[in-house]
Amino acid sequence: MFTLIKNAEIYAPEYKGKKDVLIAVNKIAQIEDHIDLPESLAPKVINGEGKYLFPGFIDSHVHIIGGGGEGGFKTRTPELNLTEATTAGVTTLVGVIGTDGTTRKMHDLIAKARGLEEEGLTCYVHTGSYQVPVKTLTGKIEDDLILIDRIIGVGEIAISDHRSSQPTAEEITKIASAARIGGMLSGKAGIVNVHVGDSPAKLALLEDVVNKTDIPIKTFHPTHINRNGALFEAGLLYAKQGGYIDFTTSTIPQFLEEGEVKCSSGLKCALEAGVPIEQITFTSDGQASLPAFNENGEFAGLQIGRVSSLYKEVKDAILTEGIAIETAIKVITKNPAHLLKLKTKGEIAEGKDADMVLVHKESLEMETVLAKGEVMILEGEIVKKGTFE
Repeated sequence: MFTLIKNAEIYAPEYKGKKDVLIAVNKIAQIEDHIDLPESLAPKVINGEGKYLFPGFIDSHVHIIGGGGEGGFKTRTPELNLTEATTAGVTTLVGVIGTDGTTRKMHDLIAKARGLEEEGLTCYVHTGSYQVPVKTLTGKIEDDLILIDRIIGVGEIAISDHRSSQPTAEEITKIASAARIGGMLSGKAGIVNVHVGDSPAKLALLEDVVNKTDIPIKTFHPTHINRNGALFEAGLLYAKQGGYIDFTTSTIPQFLEEGEVKCSSGLKCALEAGVPIEQITFTSDGQASLPAFNENGEFAGLQIGRVSSLYKEVKDAILTEGIAIETAIKVITKNPAHLLKLKTKGEIAEGKDADMVLVHKESLEMETVLAKGEVMILEGEIVKKGTFE
C-alpha cells in the first residue's frame, strides 16, 4: 500500500531540494522534508540518499507493435518489450504506426497498448499511420478520439518524404480540423503527430496550413526535426512562430555523418537561438526501422530505434552540453505531458501518478524506476519482466 522514498533530491522537474516522498498505492500522496510512518503500515522504504529523483519519462513516439518493412517482410521490426521501456526510465508511452499501415493495424496497436498497461505502464496511441486518407479504427478521426479511451491524437502522418502519400494542404487541414474537434469534445490533446522527411519542402506544408487557415500551430507535433541541418534550422523558425518541435533520439553513425543533428547539441542550439524550452520535446522512435536509402531512393539497409536512446540524449545534454538538469529533463517529462494533456504525468507533485526515476547524483545513471507506484527497476536490477520475457 505504501512506499516511502527517503532523502532524495527532487527535480520535479523544477529543483525542490532534498525531500521524502510518500506513495500511496499508485499516487504521490505527500512530499515533505521528513515523513515518518508507523511500522503498522509496513511501508516499503527506498533510500534516495545521494540520488536525484526525476518524474518518470514520457516517450510519445514509439512503434510499440514494431515498424519498418522498407526492405521487405523480413525487415519488419519486433514489438516493444516491457523492460525495454522500464530500463530506459520510460513509464508513459504513445504508440504509433509508421510506413506500414497495411499489416500494422489500429486494432493491434490498441491491444498492445492495453497489454503494456496490464504490465504496469501507461500507454496511449495515435490513430492512423503515414498514409492519407487516415486509416482509423472507427472510420472517422473524431469518432476514434471521442469513443476510444486510448486514442489521444492522429499520426504519424508523413510529409516531405518519398514514402508519404504526398498529402495536400487541404488534406492536412481536414485532418487537423478533425483531430482538433475530436480532442475538444473528448477532453484530449487532439494533436497531429507529423513525420517530416528529407524533402527540401521541409515544414512548408504545415506553415501553409497555419498561415492560410484557422488551425492553431500547436495542433501539430512535427518530429524528426533534427534529421538534417536544413530541417533543423527550419524547425527553429517554426518554433519561434509558436509551434512545437520534436527531436528524434534514435540514430546511427551514418545519419550523424550525413548531417543529422545530435539531440543533445541540438537542444543547446535551439535554446541559444531563443526557442522556449516548453516547445521542445525528445522522442525515441523506438522499435522503428532506421532505414538508409541511396541517392536513387533505393533501400540500402537498416537498424532499429531504441527507447534507451531517450534518456541517453538528455544525459548528454546535461553532462556534455552543460544544460541545467531542470531544463533538460523537461523535454521528456513536463513538456510532453503538457502538449498531450496528460494531467497526472510529467511532474513530481502531490496527487500526480507515482511515476519516478532515481538516478545517481554524479553519473546520472538510472538506478530505480517506479511506474504507477510499482517498483520496476531497483538499484539497477530488473524487478518486473514482461509476460513473455
